[in-house]
Amino acid sequence: MDIIVEKLIKEYDKNRVLDINKLKIEKGSLCGIIGANGAGKSTFLNIVAGLEKQTSGRVFYGNSSNEEIPLDIMTMVFQRPYMLSTTVEKNISYPLKLRGWNAYSIENRVAQLCKELGLTHLMKRKSWKLSGGEVQKVALARALSFKPKLLLLDEPTANIDPKTTGEIELILKKINIDEGITVIIITHNLVQAKRLCHDVVFMNQGQIIEFGRTAEVLKNPKYELTKQFISGELII
Repeated sequence: MDIIVEKLIKEYDKNRVLDINKLKIEKGSLCGIIGANGAGKSTFLNIVAGLEKQTSGRVFYGNSSNEEIPLDIMTMVFQRPYMLSTTVEKNISYPLKLRGWNAYSIENRVAQLCKELGLTHLMKRKSWKLSGGEVQKVALARALSFKPKLLLLDEPTANIDPKTTGEIELILKKINIDEGITVIIITHNLVQAKRLCHDVVFMNQGQIIEFGRTAEVLKNPKYELTKQFISGELII
């Protein structure tokens, strides 16, 4: 689904942390959000997810008249996801049970996701016995279980090893292509953004400085601030 933002403002005690005039992330895009700490990336994502309320402005889902947050077809994975105190299998199946899927369909979907993410051998393992990378893959499988139309990711590979990062990137590319899911991912890793994302948003001090195709923004940025960030300069 399309995500359309108009005149979005977020303030905390009159301190403006987000000020986005206009942005459209098209249906089926795999869009990266980059920027320094404090740029407003997580605040923006939380507002889109319905976890925070904007001070003013609008977020539209699917078209320019629908402001209803589509909780039934969207999901979010955090940098440090919460696991239920049960097995991998039951963690992944939980959203499906909530949505009334029958036992046969749940079993097949869980098995499919475990195979794609290399979790089959861990299906009966308790969540507290998983490594950090395994937890992240289980969280992603759980998020994908009910086939959402919008997937939001807040630095899902920040604390895991390169091999697991690669596996997660591959599944994100696959579901984006196969199921047409719109994916929005916050990442501090510019190499990952280049590897994974069709489009990229560069944010600074709550504003969108540059937005466009990833290859164009990272290779030939239009704005000096973007150039400084990409080159690793300290932005104050």
